[in-house]
Amino acid sequence: MASVDKGAAPAIELRAVTKRFGAQTAVSELSMKVPDGSIFGLIGPNGAGKTTTFSMIAGYLSPTAGDVYVLDHRPTAVDALRGKVGVLPQDALLPANDRVGDFLTYLARLQGIDEGRVADEVKAVLAEVDGADWGPRRCGQLSHGMAKRVGIAQALLGQPRVVLLDEPTAGLDPRVAFEIRQVLAKRRGKTTLVISSHNLQELEEICDHAAILDRGALVLAGTMSELTAAAEEVRFSLARGPVPEEQVRAIAGVRAVAWDKASRELEVAFDKAECDAEEMIRRVLVVLLAEGARISGVSKGRGLEQRVMELT
Repeated sequence: MASVDKGAAPAIELRAVTKRFGAQTAVSELSMKVPDGSIFGLIGPNGAGKTTTFSMIAGYLSPTAGDVYVLDHRPTAVDALRGKVGVLPQDALLPANDRVGDFLTYLARLQGIDEGRVADEVKAVLAEVDGADWGPRRCGQLSHGMAKRVGIAQALLGQPRVVLLDEPTAGLDPRVAFEIRQVLAKRRGKTTLVISSHNLQELEEICDHAAILDRGALVLAGTMSELTAAAEEVRFSLARGPVPEEQVRAIAGVRAVAWDKASRELEVAFDKAECDAEEMIRRVLVVLLAEGARISGVSKGRGLEQRVMELT
């Protein structure tokens, strides 16, 4: 993954943001920063406040209290942000009778793209989502996967600095979802992408930063490595046979060892200042193999799904 400049100003910042709907508080005192150029995941169970947070960043909703900034502007500063922010809401519908090319051309003009560049921009984003020949097709004739790609294409029009995507692969078959992830991954470092999704495996694969929300509050935010403890924990699945816990505890840099008999998983926490995860895996494997342990799997961290289950 490309690195993100930690010294750069955040692309998006929320400061003590609260959103109430009558007596119900959907988001409470939420503060977080989205690093410029990152692929950032908004994570949480139903009712966590993801959609409300997404809508405030997009400018669809105004906070009851607190401040939201996108590229140092309020989301409602339409003129200042025109052409700099792309959005794909969940379940966005395309105009059924419009041709794809005409629809994207209309949106490109709304964004203020120079008339001389509009046609090229439309061609470029359609090619980017593997729909180069879809221009003449009517939106209502597109399959669900094709329509989702066109929705993503409109969010990418004009090379915006920030793109907000709500459930961009929901309802898609695995191949199309994989292809869309590849499209988004190519934007890493060039565009700040905020993705709200229930698909934790997908977010773990594509995001470099994320925030976990629960009942409207921030539970944890950081790099994906920090959230999954991938930089300070390694796990070994062992087949039946010896489990040399004490020998593993004696390895330089190991802080703690836990053995789960039911799952036959050996968890090793280590000091990341001592070595990285790959070096710790090597050290532990040397000991396990020397002691005759039979190894069926190795992984780093806890996995995002397990981490979210623990925290929410």
